[in-house]
Amino acid sequence: MKKHLVIVGLGLIGGSMALALKGFEDFEIVGVDVSQPTLRFASEHGVADFVTEDAASVLPGADVVMLALHPRGIVDFLARYRGQFQPGCLVTDVCGVKTSILEAAEVLPDTVDFIGCHPMAGTEFSGIEHAFAEMFQGSHLILVPQETSTAEHIALMERLAAHIGCRDVYRTTAEEHDAMIAYTSQLMHVIAVSVCDDPMLFTCRGFEGSSFRGCTRVAALDVGLWTELFSMNRPALVESVDRLLESLTAYREVLAGGDAAQLSQKLSRSAARKRQMDLPGPDLLA
Repeated sequence: MKKHLVIVGLGLIGGSMALALKGFEDFEIVGVDVSQPTLRFASEHGVADFVTEDAASVLPGADVVMLALHPRGIVDFLARYRGQFQPGCLVTDVCGVKTSILEAAEVLPDTVDFIGCHPMAGTEFSGIEHAFAEMFQGSHLILVPQETSTAEHIALMERLAAHIGCRDVYRTTAEEHDAMIAYTSQLMHVIAVSVCDDPMLFTCRGFEGSSFRGCTRVAALDVGLWTELFSMNRPALVESVDRLLESLTAYREVLAGGDAAQLSQKLSRSAARKRQMDLPGPDLLA
């Protein structure tokens, strides 16, 4: 008898998960979304084995539930449906913040296991029409188990990661995850949108090089999603922004002072740190 893996939210990541998880062990993939255009696209393109807008009709029979909603949507979903998960069910998420989500999962009964999950993959696009099965190939998958999480469920998540093509699985805490993502992802989005706030933006249209395009690639973001991500990871992100401001201020002072030797020294140190980071060797997430 087939087991059921329910994916709630069929956007870019949820849709890609449904496509990537085809053929995973003996699971039937069920997609849930409230958007009728999304459900029609999913049904017409075979994104999942079955799709529905009615979460309440499929949750009681779900062995695994993956929440691929915006962060606030996950919090609200857990609160609304906390009594409808099957005992022994594994609930996970694919959200880019973890402390707030793990706190929200505390409403679940003791019979339900919640493991935080974050596949380190994505694009600057959104929506199911941009979903593709190869999204997670070669990516890291971060797991945030709880003390009560079972070895069976952790092993299931590791097999799931292997099936969708992740290069490895890294276990950590919610706090470490949020600090790491604040620096490597959210801060980069802050930089990109800040650069696009400069009055020179449209004056320079057509003259921007690859470095500018690379820096600002993620600036055309999903405003609703990133407002939630920034807000729900506020403490860690503020710390990252503060460190960046210190570095920018140091560079400004050197530039304003006109000391070319000191500027060269700072540039050499920064360049050396980047080269050291890019050297082959043990990976933090290996």
